Amino acid sequence: MKAAVITFPGSNCDRDMAVAIEQISGKAPLRVWHGDAALPDGLGFIALPGGFSYGDYLRSGAMAANSPIMKSVVEAAGKGVPVLGVCNGFQVLTESGLLPGALMRNAGQTFICRTVALRVENSQSLFTSRYEKGQVIHIPVAHHDGNYFADEATLDRLEGDGRVAFRYAEACNGSRRDIAGILNAGGNVLGMMPHPERAIESDHGGSDGRALFESVFENLSVA
Repeated sequence: MKAAVITFPGSNCDRDMAVAIEQISGKAPLRVWHGDAALPDGLGFIALPGGFSYGDYLRSGAMAANSPIMKSVVEAAGKGVPVLGVCNGFQVLTESGLLPGALMRNAGQTFICRTVALRVENSQSLFTSRYEKGQVIHIPVAHHDGNYFADEATLDRLEGDGRVAFRYAEACNGSRRDIAGILNAGGNVLGMMPHPERAIESDHGGSDGRALFESVFENLSVA
C-alpha cells in the first residue's frame, strides 16, 4: 500500500508527516508537489501536512485548496481513499469542501504552540480504532487559525452522526463545542488541528499520536 504526503508552498510539517508514516508503516511515503496534475496510481493513503500554504494569504488553506493536485485529492477521497489533513491540512480540507465548517482566527488572537489534552469522541473510525472512546490523549498544537466554526445545524449533524473525532479537553482556541477534529460523512477523511505526527516518540515528549497512524495502517492492511 502506497502513501503520499502533499507539499504546498509554505508547508513546514511535510517532513514530520513523512517520517511518522515511514516509522509506523515501514515504507517511506511518496512526496507529491502541489502543482502536479495527478496523484500517483495505487495510493491507499493521502496526508495533507501543517504549515502556512501560500503564506496563509486570502484565507488559511484557500489558495492551496485550488492547487492542481487538490482536484485529484478530492476525487480520490470520493472513491474512499483515506485522507488526513493536519493543521493547515485541515484548513485545506474545509476550503476544498471535503469537510464542513471553517477554521477562524484563535479566540485570543494569538499563536498557540503547546501540548493540549484531547478527548477521543469516536473510536470506531479507521483513524481512531486504536484509541478508546473517552480516552484523554496529549498532542501538540501550533496554530493561529484553529478556531473551528460551523453553524448550529452543521454542528448538530456532526455530533449526531458521530463525526466529531477529537474534542479539546481544556481551553484552547475558542472552537465551537471544543471540536479539535472531524470526519466526513464517509469516515475516510479526517481533519484535525493538533499534530499527531509530532507525538509518535516518547523521546519527543509523548507518543499519543502514534495510535492514529497505527489505526490507519492496521485498518488498511485488512481492508
